[in-house]
Amino acid sequence: MHSILFNVLCYGLLIVLLLAAIPTLVMPRWGIIRLARFWGRCNLWLLRRICDIHVEWRGRENIPAGALIVAAKHQSMWETFALLTVFPDPAFVVKRELMWIPFFGWYAWKGGMIAVARGGAKAATAAMSERARAVLAHGRQIVIFPEGTRRSPGAPAAYKYGTVRLYAETGATCLPIALNSGMFWPRRQFLRRPGTIRVAFLRPIAPGLEAAAFFERLQADIEAATDDLIAEAEREQI
Repeated sequence: MHSILFNVLCYGLLIVLLLAAIPTLVMPRWGIIRLARFWGRCNLWLLRRICDIHVEWRGRENIPAGALIVAAKHQSMWETFALLTVFPDPAFVVKRELMWIPFFGWYAWKGGMIAVARGGAKAATAAMSERARAVLAHGRQIVIFPEGTRRSPGAPAAYKYGTVRLYAETGATCLPIALNSGMFWPRRQFLRRPGTIRVAFLRPIAPGLEAAAFFERLQADIEAATDDLIAEAEREQI
């Protein structure tokens, strides 16, 4: 019952905000970014009050100021709105097809999100890198999910090379993020399970590593920390 009530309110709020956001299309970018952050905070509040799902943010002192690449584990829809509440001016890397969706695509374009084409054609990759450099030059935070899609807790890692390209071609610091959101907001389910979602901001990876070394460290750091967070949640459920 709690899950049903949350979903009704969550998606109802989203519809209302999609309509209310129309004026932001003629405002500076901060208009849609602030509204998106409000949406994220409302969802976190609804989860806490209705589903008894709390959040514990760990390692916030590891978040560098200014421009950086944020590479986060992706287990559910939860992090797509929750991370909006953490960073001051985020630009998410999204699939190009999402930019064609009415309302959502308009706001993603207005918010300066980075669209990437599937298939990784050379021209598309170059365009993404150029866009990323422009975003970072404005002091923004690029949020990317290195596996490209949601992965259930405990599923084998399937990291793609897009984050490595961003790191190598922009010379930006990378902040890895581990989380266990899929334990409480399961992938492709409407069920919401009570408990505490934990997010760990890990030690930043400074620019300058060789691509292979960066790829290995990124995956090792995120996966090890994610496994720890999942194990911690499992112990609490016993």
